[in-house]
Amino acid sequence: MQPINIVNRKTRHDRLAPFWAAGLIILGTVGVSTIRIDWGYFWKGYVLDMTGPAWNYILFRGLFTAYSENIWTRFFTPVRTLIIFLIVCFGIETAQYLHLYDATFDPWDFLAYISILAPLFLLDTCVSMGDDSHKTKEQRSKNKDQRKTVNTF
Repeated sequence: MQPINIVNRKTRHDRLAPFWAAGLIILGTVGVSTIRIDWGYFWKGYVLDMTGPAWNYILFRGLFTAYSENIWTRFFTPVRTLIIFLIVCFGIETAQYLHLYDATFDPWDFLAYISILAPLFLLDTCVSMGDDSHKTKEQRSKNKDQRKTVNTF
């Protein structure tokens, strides 16, 4: 397992936090507005199923705020958060199918759950993995040298 370079991750998340916060606000506003605004069947039936898991993904990952190395952010990695949310969403829909509570089963909800959650996961993974653009030329060179020494074993 690779050691985490906290300084670089902290810088990257600090720089992107306002964009994640804006996404959090937009997704939350759109999702909640489905209660008051009626723009048709798709709006009432699927928009909250799309925005709810995505909004919570940003919230649980802590992407909207400055990165801090703590037990919460270490537990909710991108992969773990995606898996947990998919299990919960698909579990809710399966419970509806089995009539475990009074709700309407809709198989299109499965697609709605992952329609924004999956691209959000991919964006989070790409951003949190190797964006070297914020590093100085010396830091990139040092990282390249470290990778060469690791690969020679």
